[in-house]
Amino acid sequence: MDNVFLKDFMMISDFRTIIFLVVLAALFYLIHVLYHKKHMDFSIVVLIGTGLGLVLGLVMQFVAGFPDDPMEVTFVSEATTWYAMFGSGYLNLIRMIVVPLVMISILQVVINMQQGKTMASLVKKTIAVTMGMVAIASVTGIVVGLLFGIGQGGTIVEEGTATAKEITPVATTIQNLIPNNIVSAMVDSNIIGLVIFSAFLGLAVWWVKHDPSTEGFAKPLYDLINAAHKAMINMALLILDYMPWAVMALLANTIAQRGLSSIIEVGKFIIALYVAVIIQFIIQLILLVINGLNPVVYLKKSFATMLLAFTSRSSVGCLPMTIETLTKKLGVDQGTASFVAGFGTTAGMQGCAGVFPALLIIYVCNITGTPIDITMIVMTIFVVTIGSLGIAGIPGTATMAASVGLSGVGMGAQFSNVSPILAIDPIIDMARTMLNVTGSLTNALVVDKMMGSLDMKAYNDMNAGQVEKKN
Repeated sequence: MDNVFLKDFMMISDFRTIIFLVVLAALFYLIHVLYHKKHMDFSIVVLIGTGLGLVLGLVMQFVAGFPDDPMEVTFVSEATTWYAMFGSGYLNLIRMIVVPLVMISILQVVINMQQGKTMASLVKKTIAVTMGMVAIASVTGIVVGLLFGIGQGGTIVEEGTATAKEITPVATTIQNLIPNNIVSAMVDSNIIGLVIFSAFLGLAVWWVKHDPSTEGFAKPLYDLINAAHKAMINMALLILDYMPWAVMALLANTIAQRGLSSIIEVGKFIIALYVAVIIQFIIQLILLVINGLNPVVYLKKSFATMLLAFTSRSSVGCLPMTIETLTKKLGVDQGTASFVAGFGTTAGMQGCAGVFPALLIIYVCNITGTPIDITMIVMTIFVVTIGSLGIAGIPGTATMAASVGLSGVGMGAQFSNVSPILAIDPIIDMARTMLNVTGSLTNALVVDKMMGSLDMKAYNDMNAGQVEKKN
């Protein structure tokens, strides 16, 4: 089967590739039976898909002999290319609706506001809660890093392959979030920029309704926006219905493509990061309790969203489902959900821009023998918290967070030492992304509770949102 057509075009030149594609097809059919014929609960089917994806990825590693570089094994490279068609293709499908969903959602919220003061209050509370939680996340990362002693006994990387990204001042980055070209903002997925544009456009439309000279124009305009919003929500539901199949392919891909030796090399860091994520997640649940919200209800209703975040490794890709979970299941006001969740996918991320850079700073300090005194700890908290705004909307968020964090505490020259960590980025990115998304969920709940618009009856109703999940 060694010819150009099969090897380079079809990517099916090994009989094991065919076997694993058949296995994937069989598992896809199993999910179909469980979900559409047995009518199992959506969250349970997603969990089953995640478990099957994990097992499938490990089996591929086992058959390949747990190689150091799995992508050098022909059938692994070929099979994961096909798996990516389903997993990454699904993420592209979700990203396709992010821009119109965010813009129309914000428009719909603003035109239906009673007073302009509502938006100002929402912005203030969102920034306060988001930045406060990022500061706590950085403290969590520092404490766990110190307890685990990550980097102690490690050796300095002589020829690291990691290179720091060019750092832009926080003020400049925030300035750049205001789009000078709305089309560019759409292309670059500048979510905050889209929110700003949509808010101003919404206010302009709102003004039409209250301007006597435009009487008669407002109603059809309002009806169009409200109808478009309903259509986008329906489209999001149609796409999200395919999540159980996607998470299987996504997780199998991630596990199959990582070499076991590269994971073992920085095993302590991986464990420390997952422990820090768990601790920060518990802190999020405590925040809900403090605000009078039952964390068990939150966990049950948000479980599927968490799994999508974990397997997809894309905060922006999860945005439609995050908003849907907040509004349909948790009783959060549409305006709060769209704004806080949109803000949280590109700024103030507790995983990528909170826990992770704080852990990296401790790691590099221990490798280089830099004293970790109170000055270094305070500086780390400040740099990580403020820096979480400075990486907003920039591709390669984790690498940028590492650049900002290390440079901010005066260790930018040591960036090459994090090469082993960045080499296994997909493994740690799963936990980081899930924490980013759960941060958006909990922040939105807390902000909406502070705004007095959280529907507690819908929040506590375990059947809320059940109808929309089924075909």
